[in-house]
Amino acid sequence: MLKNFNIENIADEAIRWLTEHFWSVDMLYQAAIVIIAYLLGNISGKLLRRRINAYLEKNKPPIAVKRVATNMVKLLVPICALLFGFLLVQIASAPAIAVDVNIVTGIMKLLFAWIVIRIAVQFISNSAVRNAFSFIIWTLAALSIFSVLDETALTLDSFAFTIGNFRLSALAVIKSLLMIFVLLYIAIFVSGFAERRILKVKGLTRSSQVLVTKVIRVLLIVFALLIGITSAGIDLSLFAVFGGAVGLGIGFGLQKGISNLFSGMLLLMDQSIKPGDVIEIPDLGTFGWVNTMAARYTEIVTRDNKSFLIPNEDFITQRVVNWSHGNSLIRLEVKFGVHYDSDPHEVKAMVENKLAGAHNRVVDTPSPVCHLEEFGDSSLNFTVRFWIKDAEQGVTNIRGDIMLVIWDILKENNISIPYPHREIFQHIIK
Repeated sequence: MLKNFNIENIADEAIRWLTEHFWSVDMLYQAAIVIIAYLLGNISGKLLRRRINAYLEKNKPPIAVKRVATNMVKLLVPICALLFGFLLVQIASAPAIAVDVNIVTGIMKLLFAWIVIRIAVQFISNSAVRNAFSFIIWTLAALSIFSVLDETALTLDSFAFTIGNFRLSALAVIKSLLMIFVLLYIAIFVSGFAERRILKVKGLTRSSQVLVTKVIRVLLIVFALLIGITSAGIDLSLFAVFGGAVGLGIGFGLQKGISNLFSGMLLLMDQSIKPGDVIEIPDLGTFGWVNTMAARYTEIVTRDNKSFLIPNEDFITQRVVNWSHGNSLIRLEVKFGVHYDSDPHEVKAMVENKLAGAHNRVVDTPSPVCHLEEFGDSSLNFTVRFWIKDAEQGVTNIRGDIMLVIWDILKENNISIPYPHREIFQHIIK
């Protein structure tokens, strides 16, 4: 195998190739053109970038315009370098000088393709996705510029393995991955656009809007995956047995995730919980309002601005108190006691009359009511009940405010709240 291997011949061949292609006057001219174009483009591009950034900071354009402008400013250096390179190539290739500028021309084509691609993908807001798209498209453009795209495709297609009548090549895998990547982004973009449109439809309830947007997103993603795989020539029926085994394993691993997904859809369909509802989960000790309903969890925001991400399955299997289900009108109660010297009829009428309209959160209909609940050990114990419509604003704070109102009412009418009274009798036996 190594009989024909001669290091001297290989070194001579390499030196001869470098001498013919690189150690030449034309190559030195082209290297000088590239260096000069880069230096001039770097200097002029940075000067322009500084002025444009100052203009953007001064005028404060919209966020989307500023993002695109900032990304475009980053291309000033390569754009200026391309312009200077084009000018220098025209001078060097003139009949008076007649320099071979094929290599510089190829570099300029690559640079021009990169600039055009970066400008074309500015509509993509995600920087990672934008960079990935730019790199993939530019790689294909580079292979086409140097006329090696077909040879590269044939080489990748030669790396393959065959199982029966099924043949899977590196080219098919790359095509499938690229197609899936592109279709998934398109599916997410279209679903986001559809979600914004659906949320503006006033004829649908909030829960129906969320349900429709989730169904559209799931369907688009599934279609994108299926089309991306089949478009590369991969027959999905060949993976039936293997896919069944993998699907069984994934099913066990994602059991909770799938359960939460379908639980979320059930919640949206029966509308037992929807965004904006005030709910309480006694087993978890959580009280707040529903902010968002995602595929896996529901976000509950409490009064202290803490976000609890509760799995959707918990709303199906555990007790949930929905304070605003069907009707936002909620009844609260406050207990208090007065001295036995007080007239309970007067206390009842006094609290009912003055409590109505005493607080802006207490509704007039149904009106507040006050009942004598029991004859306590030290006091006459009353319970006052009132109604509110905005439980999302808190219930502890309104109870505290009503207690202060009752305190003021009792003080104004010289009605005392007794302390607990205990009598101890001591018998002395002589």
